[in-house]
Amino acid sequence: MTGKIVNIAGYRFVDLPDRDALKNPLESVCLDLGLKGTILLSNEGINFFVAGLQANVDAFIAYLERDERFTDIPLKVSYTTYQPFNRVNVRKKKEIISVGLDHIRPHENTGEEIEPQAFKAMLDAGQPVHVLDTRNDYELRIGTFDNAIDLDIRTFRAFPKAIEALPESMKDEPIVMFCTGGIRCEKASAIMMEAGFTNVKQLKGGVLGYFEQVGGEHWNGDCFVFDQRVAVNPSLEETEIVVCFACREPLSSEEQASEDYVIGDSCPYCIGRTNVTPISGQ
Repeated sequence: MTGKIVNIAGYRFVDLPDRDALKNPLESVCLDLGLKGTILLSNEGINFFVAGLQANVDAFIAYLERDERFTDIPLKVSYTTYQPFNRVNVRKKKEIISVGLDHIRPHENTGEEIEPQAFKAMLDAGQPVHVLDTRNDYELRIGTFDNAIDLDIRTFRAFPKAIEALPESMKDEPIVMFCTGGIRCEKASAIMMEAGFTNVKQLKGGVLGYFEQVGGEHWNGDCFVFDQRVAVNPSLEETEIVVCFACREPLSSEEQASEDYVIGDSCPYCIGRTNVTPISGQ
């Protein structure tokens, strides 16, 4: 452990018809425990990223697991020397990962998971497989797997339309898709299966799970994360990537050295633009 603040992220697709009743108790528990972060609740499940002292994080998980729907949720754990969130925010949403397709139900039908070790072995052996990055364009700029397919999407909502442009031949060929922590892949695999793709797997635990279990082989760059760290390397350490305060684009060290980068004003991606729309969500 390299810091005293424990950061945990987890999700589960599960029917939550009582979504509204869960909000206030979860918020109260986080406030009582001094935890900060974001918890998303929808009828399709829960998605959370919270941070605090180890004992309080443990107490939060114990509280969650009093509800059998939330037992044994796989967690991504990292450590920082500071609190990466400003407050606790428990939000009710239509979807825990927005794509705009209400009929997609990942907890009922989704692609098979592939363990990071098995995926690495596949890449080591040069087995024929399409590696599909389901993340947003600004995330890919920071890092991705060797030879990964870039769908060139700005947000996950563009994913269903983007896969329509994939070659028809891919529908029966092996595909391994990945995202940061697994949540987008789980939903994306269900969307692809509905679209007729028959051999779809999702990388278990996403990029962060791959880093944790097998390291950074076959990966180029860092991994964008949706908190104040901005990006982590394959050792799960915070990197020098920052975001532009004006447009929220992630910036490498080289881009930060650009004369177009003026803190709080502009960067190479938004200089000269009159209508700057910050990136947001996943």
